[in-house]
Amino acid sequence: MKNTYLTGYIPLFSILMFSLSFSVYGTGVLTELFRGIGIYAGMREFLSDLELKIFILIVLMIVCFMIFAALKLIAETVNEVALLFFSRDKEGEALTRVRSGSLIYFFGSLVTIMSLSSIRGLLIIFAVTSFIYFIYFVMKVSTTLSAGGTVGVILFEITVWSAMISAVLYVVIRLYNGLLASLPILEQLPA
Repeated sequence: MKNTYLTGYIPLFSILMFSLSFSVYGTGVLTELFRGIGIYAGMREFLSDLELKIFILIVLMIVCFMIFAALKLIAETVNEVALLFFSRDKEGEALTRVRSGSLIYFFGSLVTIMSLSSIRGLLIIFAVTSFIYFIYFVMKVSTTLSAGGTVGVILFEITVWSAMISAVLYVVIRLYNGLLASLPILEQLPA
């Protein structure tokens, strides 16, 4: 007997593993940044070196967990809206079929352990894992889609994710430029 809920806990472990991997990398980066700007010694007055690194790790894990959980929620919503628009399936059978795809993210999160010292490696592993899941999703739901529906799902997913990523990058760049423009040190530099 096959239980459809057998893999229900795997997304939580995947999010925790991805969060831990990115947080371990971020802890090293933040520690060096704090040393570089001179506040690490002041922080060491309150906490030992190990306690400080664990504190930074926990804070980064919470932030990363929220980001990955939000991405999972957005991804599920985009997938279900795409199926609403293009699928002939009215019973939700396609969603049951793709549920085991969470194993892809679980194995991807385990692979990130090999790349804890490289943000580029972590991002590439996450992107490749997401691409493999996208291929898996399209293949599993294609039985409930016509040829036009399959193309529609693919274009819908690409359009929505491109728009969201572009909007986030635009906001980040605007905030970064605004922050740099507001720094008084830049006014003192000769032209």
